[in-house]
Amino acid sequence: MRELDSGLKQLSLTTIRSIYAETAEEARAESLSYEQYLFTLVGRELEHRYETRTTRWLRESRLPLEKRLDNFELDRLPAKVRSAVTTLIDGSFLERSENVLAFGNPGSGKTHLLAAIGQQLIYQGHRVLFRSCQLLVQDLLIAKRELNLAKLLNYLRRYEVIIVDDIGYVQQDRAEMEVLFALLADRYEQRSVMISSNLPFSQWELIFKDPTTTAAAIDRLIHHSSILELNLPSYRLEAAKIGNQGGQR
Repeated sequence: MRELDSGLKQLSLTTIRSIYAETAEEARAESLSYEQYLFTLVGRELEHRYETRTTRWLRESRLPLEKRLDNFELDRLPAKVRSAVTTLIDGSFLERSENVLAFGNPGSGKTHLLAAIGQQLIYQGHRVLFRSCQLLVQDLLIAKRELNLAKLLNYLRRYEVIIVDDIGYVQQDRAEMEVLFALLADRYEQRSVMISSNLPFSQWELIFKDPTTTAAAIDRLIHHSSILELNLPSYRLEAAKIGNQGGQR
């Protein structure tokens, strides 16, 4: 079996290599056919590769992994938004390079919801990157200064969706917003973005600094998009109120 072991090593079939002998004994004991034995081996290899890839992609995504779908209070969302979330987590919008735009007051759960959807997309085999708008813009601006903006944009295309958190939360200067617009233009109809913002479109001129750029950015984002309106009270404020009430008992 040395040749078989060597061949599996060269093919990088590490899981099959580690279990084929033991699985063969089980197959003989259960009188499995050759095809059933092979199916078992391939299934275990695929399962291990899925787990390894998912762990790696979750780590590189920079998602806040504590913000999961199972600890998000979906019943607080309007019925229309709950329905949209159910549709989004199947990942089909990525095939159409559509965008997701989540609006709401600070503390309404925008970041948690988008991060939770992002994790579900990774479990389904999609690459995701999560960045705060401020940090993403700084990365883009540094790349532009070093004449590497095109290279960075090309690198970012490997991610089927980029989650840009809190756009407009911190006011940036014109140079910073120009590189953000460059990112949105580069991904238009090619890759998806998911954006959270506490600013409605009517105030986005505060972000992009002039009416023309603002209109162009909004046009690219909403052309193919789902809009989630989270008109909810602040989770943090409600939790603080409950905590204060508990302390007064």
